[in-house]
Amino acid sequence: MTSPTTPPRTPPIALTIAGSDSGGGAGIQADLKTFHRFGTFGTSVVTAVTAQNTLGVRGVHPIPLDVVEEQLGAVMDDLPPAGAKTGMLANAPLVRLVADCADRLDCPLVVDPVMVATSGDALLDAGAETAVRDVLVPAAALVTPNLDEAERLTGLSVRTPEEMEEAARHLVGLGAGAALVKGGHLDPARAEGLLVDVLFDGDTIHVWRRPRIDTKNTHGTGCTLSAAIAAELAHGRTLVDAVDSGLAFVAAAMASAPDLGAGHGPLDHFAGHERS
Repeated sequence: MTSPTTPPRTPPIALTIAGSDSGGGAGIQADLKTFHRFGTFGTSVVTAVTAQNTLGVRGVHPIPLDVVEEQLGAVMDDLPPAGAKTGMLANAPLVRLVADCADRLDCPLVVDPVMVATSGDALLDAGAETAVRDVLVPAAALVTPNLDEAERLTGLSVRTPEEMEEAARHLVGLGAGAALVKGGHLDPARAEGLLVDVLFDGDTIHVWRRPRIDTKNTHGTGCTLSAAIAAELAHGRTLVDAVDSGLAFVAAAMASAPDLGAGHGPLDHFAGHERS
């Protein structure tokens, strides 16, 4: 505990621009928990309200554009972030609004191109997918698609580690500073039974291979990973170190998931911390 005579430590600020998950396992709820776990002060801009739980999404309700813009202005005017991430943006006008504001952030922006929930429910309309590719990916310091999202953004087949590398290079060619293609949906037979993630940082390919975790508790993995990376970037970590730290945290959070709900349960966002 900090003593009364010791000045409190000032944490870096991280920002999430994403949808709300009423089930608490993904979206801004997962992002803010992850920001706190990584020692950053979390701020948020809510882009949509969803009605969902571990079984699926019952409703998606985008926030009016002027309200999203007002939130962004309020945060950036008083609490400028040192790292930021996007999540669910729902529709093309929201995507374009966030892309237009990206230059004002003056910090690394991690773009998680959330298109489909873990349950399989769509979270982004078709027009918005095009806007993500054309205006948001070029604003990203890092874009973090899974295999399906990488295919939609690049038009390529992304089903092998080699194709993941090609997709990562293609995304950087579209304007992203770097691309992390996540291999959670990769056929184990094509990756020697391992989980493979591929990062192209604009110069070098980096590959992570680790054992798969047999669990249904995967809700919010993409949100949690992108939030962890954004938080580490806010601390001034290098991109490769931030990705490495984020991947390790998600693996730990999956391994100790609390097994809540009847569907795809949430992760353990306290992984690695002792509970009192």
